[in-house]
Amino acid sequence: MGDRRATEERSFTSMELMICVASRLLEDGAVVGVGTGAPCAAAMLAQKTHSPRLFVVFEAGGLAPLLPSMPISVGDSRTYHSAFMATSMADVFEACQRGMVDYAFLGGAQIDAFGNLNSTCVGPQSKPRVRFPGSGGANDFASFCWRTLVLTPHDKRRFVEKLDFLTTPGYLGGPGAREAAGLPEGTGPYRVVTDLAVMDFHPDSKRMRVVSLHPGVSFGQVQSATGFELLKNDPLTVTQAPTADELSVLRIEVDPYRYVIGR
Repeated sequence: MGDRRATEERSFTSMELMICVASRLLEDGAVVGVGTGAPCAAAMLAQKTHSPRLFVVFEAGGLAPLLPSMPISVGDSRTYHSAFMATSMADVFEACQRGMVDYAFLGGAQIDAFGNLNSTCVGPQSKPRVRFPGSGGANDFASFCWRTLVLTPHDKRRFVEKLDFLTTPGYLGGPGAREAAGLPEGTGPYRVVTDLAVMDFHPDSKRMRVVSLHPGVSFGQVQSATGFELLKNDPLTVTQAPTADELSVLRIEVDPYRYVIGR
């Protein structure tokens, strides 16, 4: 019975894999700005496993809450539960501008080779085929936080050669473009975690580069699901699968009602 239960615990969905992998990027003591959904789940998982002193920031003003359960919006009362401070959006983004926030944890409808994000619309802005909520705090977070983390499914509709709308800056057009636009030196996209792989950005060209393949996935599969040419790190590693402990905490403590992992 024990062996059977262990096997069941190690069976996981692609969303659970993405959340577990993303949570490992958040080291203890770091400051991270998150929204709701999968980024919030990853931050909660990190807090409850390897990063108990992770300082979570919500754009509406909640600083370092001890989340009792998954919030449904950045202004949900749970984002202030036992928090260090209940402040304002202006104060949160001032902290980003002052260099006090290490990570911004974002998603988006489209991403390009330089880590630029679209969360505004698909199709012409004047007559879009699909309209999304827009930037929210994503542009501010990615403009001023030191490192941007992106969590998204991997397919050609999302990984595109050219965005339909530039909502949130990555490395814009390439090396030096962020700085030329007036954004702080040394900031920008850091990792992209998908259901197929983990990507970083080449330090010289600033183009997206595959650094880790998830178990059972080939580089060819990742490239086939991408609308632009990917770089490949050498060596190319294999992502560690979620552990039984990570899955247990994620399913029982972080998202017991499966708001996120049930998607």
